[in-house]
Amino acid sequence: MNIIDIIVKKKNKQELTYEEMKYAIDGYIKGNIKDYQMSALLMAITINDMTKEETINLTKIMIESGDIIDLSSISGIKVDKHSTGGVGDKTTIVLIPLVASCGVNVAKMSGRGLGHTGGTIDKLESIEGYQVNLSKEEFISQISNIGCAVISQTNDVAKADKYLYALRDVTGTTESIPLIASSIMSKKIASGNDAIVIDVKVGNGALMKNIKEAQKLSKLMIEIGKAYNKKVVCVLTNMEQPLGQAIGNGLEIIESINTLKNIGPSDLKELIIVLGTIMVSIGKNIDEEEARKLVLYNLENNNAYSKFEQMIEAQHGNINNIKISDKYISIKSNKEGYINKIDAYKLGEIAKILGAGRFNKEDSINYKVGIVLNKKVGDKVLLNEELMKIYVDSTDINISDVINAFDIKDNVVIKQELIIDIIK
Repeated sequence: MNIIDIIVKKKNKQELTYEEMKYAIDGYIKGNIKDYQMSALLMAITINDMTKEETINLTKIMIESGDIIDLSSISGIKVDKHSTGGVGDKTTIVLIPLVASCGVNVAKMSGRGLGHTGGTIDKLESIEGYQVNLSKEEFISQISNIGCAVISQTNDVAKADKYLYALRDVTGTTESIPLIASSIMSKKIASGNDAIVIDVKVGNGALMKNIKEAQKLSKLMIEIGKAYNKKVVCVLTNMEQPLGQAIGNGLEIIESINTLKNIGPSDLKELIIVLGTIMVSIGKNIDEEEARKLVLYNLENNNAYSKFEQMIEAQHGNINNIKISDKYISIKSNKEGYINKIDAYKLGEIAKILGAGRFNKEDSINYKVGIVLNKKVGDKVLLNEELMKIYVDSTDINISDVINAFDIKDNVVIKQELIIDIIK
């Protein structure tokens, strides 16, 4: 058995065996298979897809490549949350303390930025001192004490995914449905939670560009969950425009804090209420109407924000010192009309050029830069009215590229629903 034969087999649209995939993954982790060889295999998978059996086998290999966290010492049903990634998606940062404030324990391992989408861990690291790396013992202890923790995926959990995740980010293989499904589910299952709620982003700013792809991914993840006796619920959400107003690490933390104080943007609030309701319903074994009331109560009475403060303090973060650039460029409209579309993908790429994301897996993140939108789809805009601010450090930006991300027309567009579908 050798890696070249495996690459050629998948290039020729043939199904890989469990043994072939294990040989490739184990060899890559050990360094016997090189980046360029694994990149070729990932590209062949992206182009030619995988069967359900291949995907379940790949998930199993990735789970078994590292430790499985035992959360049995923590009382109650543990509910995890994941997002497939979108522009301005700071949902985890708001949702985890909100759900914990409702009495549901949440053990969350998050990732870094992937492609044009931001990563929760990168965002949290914009808080001075915040420790994303905890030992398993510290992780479990914190959840037992305050009900939640958000940490980086440890080197020992789904170890193979950590290697593949970084490589996919820089090889144009981020959109593969089986690779996304196995990546998400290997981490979620190995993290030891009882149930998983997954926010599947759909649209221009997401990895999934259309509803059909998102439904396919959702059903595949639910099937993988069934194989491991894990309840999985997928919520398909609209990513045709950025979520909220902030794009960029420190800026998204500020917006998350505002949302936890119940003064954030309406679309972000709507999403966290829907996701939070499902998580609390599962975690407390109550109906969704009762769960929604509990979520709203804790959001409106600052209990969620207090839980966030507890979590940041427990992980040694200084919530009063969040990195934001003091230099910004004001981008103004070149015409009057209504915003019919905002190119979320383009804005995500611009944020990456500013330094808020990575082009290479070794790149450092600039936590201070990003974008804050003043207008969203459906809003009226006047000539020379500010569309957004771009927070910069030293990178030059093409202003025309930014303005072209906004489609301004004379007619008012009908706003698309944020919640597209819920699949259980």
